[in-house]
Amino acid sequence: MPDVPAAPTRSRLRLRVSPAAEAHVRAGHPWVYESSLRAQNRDGDAGELAVIYDRRDRFLAIGLFDPDSPLRVRVLHQGTPATLDDAWWATRLDEALLRRAPLFGPDTDGYRVVNGESDGFPGLVVDRYASTLVVKLYTAAWFPHLERILGLLAERFPKFALVLRLSRNIQTRAREQGLFDGQLLEGSVGSGTVVFHETGLAFEAEVLRGQKTGFFLDQRDNRRRVEKYARGRRVLNAFSFSGGFSLYAARGGAAHVVSLDISAHALDSAERNYALNPKLTAPHETVQADVFEWLADTDRDFDLVILDPPSLARRETERAGAIRAYGKLAADGIRRLAPGGILLSASCSAHVTAEEFWDAVRDAATRSGRKWRELHTSQHAPDHHATFPEAQYLKAIFIQFD
Repeated sequence: MPDVPAAPTRSRLRLRVSPAAEAHVRAGHPWVYESSLRAQNRDGDAGELAVIYDRRDRFLAIGLFDPDSPLRVRVLHQGTPATLDDAWWATRLDEALLRRAPLFGPDTDGYRVVNGESDGFPGLVVDRYASTLVVKLYTAAWFPHLERILGLLAERFPKFALVLRLSRNIQTRAREQGLFDGQLLEGSVGSGTVVFHETGLAFEAEVLRGQKTGFFLDQRDNRRRVEKYARGRRVLNAFSFSGGFSLYAARGGAAHVVSLDISAHALDSAERNYALNPKLTAPHETVQADVFEWLADTDRDFDLVILDPPSLARRETERAGAIRAYGKLAADGIRRLAPGGILLSASCSAHVTAEEFWDAVRDAATRSGRKWRELHTSQHAPDHHATFPEAQYLKAIFIQFD
C-alpha cells in the first residue's frame, strides 16, 4: 500500500497592526479591531491563537482570533513570548480566584469569579451562585477552549453544577457546536432557580433563563450602603428587578419599601426573595408600572429613592440622549423626596462616563432649588474590577436634600 503523505502543518497565524493599535496593546489594552489590522499571513478560525508582531517583527501579543467579529483579536498575553499550555491557563484562573479570596466571608456565596478582560479572560465571565457556576461567553472564539475552561473550574469547584450562558450574537454559531444558551453542562439546578446568599440575605438566581447570568451581582456594595441609610425611611426602589435594594433597605430598618418595575415577572421574583428572608419585617409593596411615567405622575413622597435603570445608552450614538434622560430621571426622583431625603442614582451605561453621569445628577440637584450635599460616589465592586476604559460601566451617586 502506498504511503499517504501527511497533511501539511498550518503555519502560525501572524498579524500586524497599526501603530496606534500597537501602542494600545503594548499599554495593556485587550482589544484589537479589524480596522487596525495591517497584515495577516492567512485566514484564521474562530478561537485560533493569533500572534501579533510589532513593526520590527518582534513578538507583541497573543490572543483569541474571531474572523466574524469587528473585535478581531482579544488579547490573552502581551510582552514577552509565552506558551499557553495547561499550566498557563491554570495559573491565570488561580490568579483570579486569589483576588476574590479575601473579599467574602461565609455569609456570601454569590459573586463574580472571573470578570472577563479584567481577569485575563476576554469575552468570558464566571459567576458563582451557591454551588452553581454560570459561565457566560460573549465571543465564539471561546468555543474551542471551553472544555479546558470547564475542566479547570471543575477541579477547583468539585461537585458544583455548571451552566452555560451565551450572548445573543453567538447563539447560532453555538448550535453548530452542539451548545445552546441555558445549557446545563454538569450537575443539577432543579427548575433553573438557585438560592444563594449575599451578606446573609437569601436571593434566587434564574441561572438558565434569567438576565445576564441570573442576578445583578455588581451592585452589592451599593446595596450595603442603602442598608446603612434606610433606618426609619420610606424607600422607593425604582427599576427594582428582583428586589435586591429592597431587601437591604428592609434589613436596614426601613419603615416601608416599594419595589417599582414594569416587569410582573421581576416583581414576582422580588416577592419570592422577600419570602426567603422571614426576618425582614418592613412592609413591602410592589408596583407594576413604567418608572418614567409613574415618577412623573405620582404624588407620593419618600425618604430614600433608588434609581437603577437598565442601560440607557447601548451604543455611542445614544450617549447624549442618555445623559439627558439620566438628568430628567434624577429630577423626577428628587421631586418625590421628603425633606432630609436621600437619592441614589446609578448607571450601567458604558458609553456614559462616570463624570458625565455624576454631573447630570448634580445638575438636576442644583436645578431643584433645594440645598443638597453629596454623600458618596462609587464605581465597580472589587469582584467586578475594570482594568481598561471600555470596561468601566458602573457608577452611582448618593445625594441628601434638605
